[in-house]
Order: sequence, then C-alpha cells, then structure tokens
Amino acid sequence: MSRLVIVSNRVADPRKAAAGGLAVAIKDGLQQTGGVWFGWSGKTFTDAPGVASHSGVHTQTVGKVQLATVDLSQQDYETYYLGYSNNVLWPVFHNRLDLAQFDVRFATGYRRVNQLFAQRIFPLLKPSDVIWVHDYHLIPLAAELRAMGCTNPIGFFLHIPVPPPLIMAAIPEHEWLMRSLFAYDLVGLQTESDMMHLVRYAETEAGAQWRPDGYLRAFNRTLRVGAFPIGMDVGEFASLADAREGLDMFARMREEYSRRQLLIGVDRLDYSKGLPQRIQAFRYLLEHYPENRKRATLIQIAAPSREDLGAYDHLRREMDSLCGAINGDYGELDWMPVRYIHRNVARRRLPGVYRAAHVALVTPLRDGMNLVAKEFLAAQDPADPGVLVLSRFAGAAEQLKEALLVNPYDSQGTAQAIERALTMPLGERIERHSALMTTIRQYDVHWWRTSFLDALKQAVAQAPEAVADTQ
Repeated sequence: MSRLVIVSNRVADPRKAAAGGLAVAIKDGLQQTGGVWFGWSGKTFTDAPGVASHSGVHTQTVGKVQLATVDLSQQDYETYYLGYSNNVLWPVFHNRLDLAQFDVRFATGYRRVNQLFAQRIFPLLKPSDVIWVHDYHLIPLAAELRAMGCTNPIGFFLHIPVPPPLIMAAIPEHEWLMRSLFAYDLVGLQTESDMMHLVRYAETEAGAQWRPDGYLRAFNRTLRVGAFPIGMDVGEFASLADAREGLDMFARMREEYSRRQLLIGVDRLDYSKGLPQRIQAFRYLLEHYPENRKRATLIQIAAPSREDLGAYDHLRREMDSLCGAINGDYGELDWMPVRYIHRNVARRRLPGVYRAAHVALVTPLRDGMNLVAKEFLAAQDPADPGVLVLSRFAGAAEQLKEALLVNPYDSQGTAQAIERALTMPLGERIERHSALMTTIRQYDVHWWRTSFLDALKQAVAQAPEAVADTQ
C-alpha cells in the first residue's frame, strides 16, 4: 500500500482534537497507510535565507506518521508568508484586489521557500509515495519537485476560492502560477463554481483545452480538475458535543440566556468573513424589528488572525466601533445586544455554544467552504434544531441549499432572513435540519479524502505522460 505524504504550510499533531480541520481530515488516511506530514515549523531564525545549518528537517514520529518540519528565515517569513501568501494570493483569491500588495520581493521569497520545501522533502520520498499538497502557499511545489526528477503522483487541493479569470490575471506572476499547476496530476477545488473559474482562466490565458471528462490540456500536460467539497467528521464533532465540556457549556449557555434568543457567529478576524456587514444587519434587525430588543443576543467570536498585517488592525478597530455603537444605542442595564469576543474559544467547547444557539450567522463575503456552517448543524438537537443563515458566497452554499441563503452585502435582506430564522416554526426547522444533515453525513471528511485520492490514482492511470518543463 502506498504511503501518503501530506505537504502543507503548517503541520499539526493529528492526535490532538484541537489540531484543526486539515488534521481531522487527513489523520485517518495517514494512520492507515503510514506516511509523512511535511511543512513549516512555525519558527523563524534571523540568518540569511538558504543557510543550510539552520534549515534542516526536524522530525517526530506519531504512530505510523512522521511529522517533518523546517524553520524559515525571518526574511522568508516576511516575503513568502506575510508577503506573497497573505498580501497577494489571499486578497486576490477572495476578490479583494484593493488589498493586494504586488511587490517583486514577495514573489521571489515565495518561490524560494517552495524550492526549500522541495529540496527538504525530496530525500524523504519513496518511489511508491502519493503526495498531496495543500493550499495557496504551495502552488509551485509540484513544479519544483518535478524539476528535481520526482515522478510520484502529486495532487493539489486549494482550500480557498478561485476568483474569476480577470481577477486572477491581475497577479503579475499569474502565468507562472498557472503553468506550475500543470505539474500536478490532479487539482481539487471546493466547488463547481471554483472549478469553472479555473477552467475559464486556463482557456483564456493559456489556450487550454477542456475535455468533458474533467481534464485540461495545456503546456504539453493533461491535468485533471475536479470539485471535492471538504466535509467534517460528523461523528467526531458529535462526540465533542456529548463530552463533559460540551455538555457543561451547553447548560451554562442555556442558563445564562434562558430569557433570550441566542445568535452565534464564529469566525477568524478576517476581512473575507463579512463581520462588519453582519453587525450592520443585526443593527437593522433591532431597528426595524423592535420586538427583538431585549430578546435577541448575538455572540460574535472573532479569533485573532494575522494581526501583524495592517488590514487586520483596521478591521479590529472597525469591529470595536460597530459593536460598541450598537450596545450603546440599544443596550439596557440587563441586556447587551452584542457580546463581542476577540480571542480563541477551545474547540471542545464550541459544540455546546452551537447547540445553545437558535440561529447561526455564517455570512462571509467570500469563502472557500466554511466548516463552521457544518459544525453548527452537527451540534444541533434534531428534535429542536437551530437555523443556519448562510452567505451565498460561501462554498458551503453550493451544498447546503436548505439553509437560509443571503447576500451579506444586503443588510436589509440579511436582517429579514434573521427575523425569519428567529420566528421559524419547529416543523420547518426540523425538516430543513434533517435535509442538511443528510448532506453533511453523505459528503463528510472521509468521503472528501477518499474521493480525492481515488481521483488522483485515476488521473495518473488515465493520463500517463512525461512532465513538461513547468519552470
């Protein structure tokens, strides 16, 4: 059986329940076949980039899995991670060209770190390994590995959305990035919409030929492209809901808010999440549906995110101002409309918070998938479930059609949907929740992993050909 080699920007211990979505998604596959998880350690050093004595591989064995990490120089951290990954690719892929910073130093650092990753992981590979690369930090990794002679099957999964072709083409290095993608055997995306954006982009910019069987042809390479919406481990999350901390949190929340209808939002503090627009919609609700005053409370958890980037400082100040204003204008001595929490909440407590909520607001301006929507559904009591209000611009909306879908830019329309959610009859809530649960159970994290890896094997078997020059 082939080993699975995972490559991502960061590495987490898959034994830990709070290790994060990717760890939960791939841990079973890694433990079944044995394998390697490779990425950045999260540590930096002050030496010049590329100094071998400071960039060796650190390894740790966890069961049948080898965790392998490398440190980055401070310069590489600033150019590869803060610069190109988070000040170029992240805003562009989320349709925010106005926030992108196109600095040639960023692109140089981005390529340098991808070359470093390739150099350090190549000696760890076995001929039969299957390599699965994750996310926008590592788009050119397969091209770097191919240049070193790697012939292993290599798949790539993009966790964030794909923008329309013209927005993608605004990246000065977009042609090099696109050519790099064709070094993979399979590129997986979150949604059918993302897939068609990528196909149209390749057709427009590279004259690629799209075949009905899901293959793109360009640069003397045939690339399989497909939509593989990431799911969650429903059983694992349900077990957290039934564990002591989950039950304790649910009981405390229900006691604290026994006289209120609770709304919940759980996000990273990121401009893609639509947090100011959400607060404005809630303000509109209180203004135009006054029966919700002293009755509805919004708990907004906004975990810190990349706070060494200027755009996030501005967002935090804006959220402080908006939440303070709505509490000042509508709050009473015994009721605050918004409880805004700017820190992390332990994952094992979140199921209790979700279950206590009558409504979840998952309203990003753009999102690859958004697993919070699925976690909220999985945590609900099926006999008395809450209602999911979901942005149509989240990847999850393509699957979760029984949620109340909203345009987060439309404060009035979002407020109307919230009002509908707060007043929805029990029968309709149960019917919607049942249909949504059927979907997330069918397309869970195990389906995502096996369907992607099966498609990768199929892509290699059906399109065996020499790798063209992707440099």
